[in-house]
Amino acid sequence: MAQLRHVPLGDAHQSPLIRSILCGAIGLALSSVPVGTAFAQGSCKGRPNEHTAICDTTHAPAPFAATGWKTTGLDHFTMRAVDYKKEAAFYMALMNWTLRSDDGTKAVLDVGDVGTVVIMGGYAPPPPPPPRVLSAADSAALAARGGAAGGAGGAGRGQRRPPQVVWDSYAWIIAPWNAKTVEAELTKRGLHPVADHSGPAGCEAFHVKDPQGFDLVLTNGCYAKGRKSAKAITWSEPAPFAATNWKTTWLDHISFGVGDYKTEVAFYEALIGWKPQGDEGSQNEVWMCDDCGNALIRGGNVLSPNFDKSAPARASIDHVSFGISPFVADAVANDLKTRGLTVQYDIGIPGVDAAAHINDANVNYKSFHTTTTMGYNLQFSNATKKNRTVIIANP
Repeated sequence: MAQLRHVPLGDAHQSPLIRSILCGAIGLALSSVPVGTAFAQGSCKGRPNEHTAICDTTHAPAPFAATGWKTTGLDHFTMRAVDYKKEAAFYMALMNWTLRSDDGTKAVLDVGDVGTVVIMGGYAPPPPPPPRVLSAADSAALAARGGAAGGAGGAGRGQRRPPQVVWDSYAWIIAPWNAKTVEAELTKRGLHPVADHSGPAGCEAFHVKDPQGFDLVLTNGCYAKGRKSAKAITWSEPAPFAATNWKTTWLDHISFGVGDYKTEVAFYEALIGWKPQGDEGSQNEVWMCDDCGNALIRGGNVLSPNFDKSAPARASIDHVSFGISPFVADAVANDLKTRGLTVQYDIGIPGVDAAAHINDANVNYKSFHTTTTMGYNLQFSNATKKNRTVIIANP
């Protein structure tokens, strides 16, 4: 593994040493943060289960011989939405993504120089979960707090409806590229590649399934090839609000929830050169490439005695974070509020009032979450290539 060179204060998983320095700098408000919590979004580091079999940090073996390929950039994400035009209009107004094409079934949006997003229509979300049935004690406690105790039998209120959009695949540019060689190497490893050269002129791509069944595309840069020369087009879908002055400048991180995170990490490491930066016992932050951010691969631990081996494989991108510019915290918050959008502050430190410290000079990582038109959790931050969470030497 390449040597870790620098870990700035970043997302929710700083090093213990830097976390300790930060706590002292900010003062008593941060002194309650556990210094050992290097992976605050995980459920092991610095928590009671750390150093137990439940949080076994042994690295999973490689599923096959390493290809020697490197990921050099993001080509595109795909997502499916109930109403693709409304979702696309949201990103165009808030994030200033540019519309490259719309064929009546999907919109192709360029994310600055970062990548491309293909938003397709026709998504049918799962039904909302049924109302939770509360015990008599829970109902009484809820009523005592001033909440509704529910109807007869203690039925609680229904859950929030699922998002009306899903991010269902991603495509990565890899090197070296030779279509015949790539196909042969994928076949040799039992990955059953499906060729898809239907994109822009010169596009070569292969679809495979990762161990959890997620659609992974390897490409020579299908959308990247025309990104800089693509001309934005206009369309009839109205903007949901006035456009911001933001520019999307960086892919900060992908939050990738899976049933078995260890197997996923080993797969991406062997196949396309992603570099794990430390197994926490319930997740691993993985460096993807020099010109893209990190993947937080989190989920079940196959080495835990509690792991349910009969559970179906699952994988989902529960949120994506993009670096934006300019990032002035108060201005960003105001941009969201004046457009009637939800505002959630996030400085990546658990147990701390993020809103109170979003402007603190000692806090390097600053971000917000909001909810898109179709209900997706979108994050944007001050992250750039220079202050990225993990930087490694000789990638």
